[in-house]
Amino acid sequence: MTIRHISKNNYGKNLTAWCLLVLSGLLLSNDAFAQTPVSKPLAKIDSNYNHAHYQQRTEFFRKSHHFKHPIVFLGNSITEHGEWQEVFDNHNIINRGIGGDNTFGVLARLDEVLATKPRKIFLLIGINDLSRRLPIDVIVNNYKRIITRVKRESPKTTLYIQSILPVRESMTTASYLKNISPLVTELNKRTKELAAAEHLIWINLHPLVAAADGQLREELSRDGIHLKPEVYITWANYLKSQKYL
Repeated sequence: MTIRHISKNNYGKNLTAWCLLVLSGLLLSNDAFAQTPVSKPLAKIDSNYNHAHYQQRTEFFRKSHHFKHPIVFLGNSITEHGEWQEVFDNHNIINRGIGGDNTFGVLARLDEVLATKPRKIFLLIGINDLSRRLPIDVIVNNYKRIITRVKRESPKTTLYIQSILPVRESMTTASYLKNISPLVTELNKRTKELAAAEHLIWINLHPLVAAADGQLREELSRDGIHLKPEVYITWANYLKSQKYL
């Protein structure tokens, strides 16, 4: 290899040429960037679930007596309002419903549920995801994550996926529940397909509560979304008639 000697004068000239070359490259590069269209920012996903009621309920769950191999009803306010032990006359049933919860919240607290190695889990979640207009693909992916964790961490647990209940939009006052019925239909279609792919039982609750137009029957609710207490008896009797419980 030949080492070429560079004089001070030549070095200065070469350095100046090199700087000009780099500067011109940067200018061309900046010009190229200026001509490249900037991608639109991604839409924000409102996945918040950690509100005060969520914190209080999860703290209660952690400190309450842990049954061995219980039957768990897991979900949001629809589940929380159910007196499951009483309607089934079974003290080994536990209520793990939290008002306002969504699929992200269920994932965050699944450790406490699976630690008991439940015999069965009846999952009903998603209406609060839809009310925030979370993409259905995101919701279904969270369902997949829930299913994966149940199978991995408590493989003897039988997981039932229950359909999202319809709402009666004319009775609701919340703007975020308006025009939500098509989304409920689409999410139920997707979770039914997912349950089939995962070899799980998908429970269709719509025949119990839906009117001819597909929305929640007016006489079963006071606000268009939550159920009157007596509806839970019908719900429980249906699960028993299908031999799910």
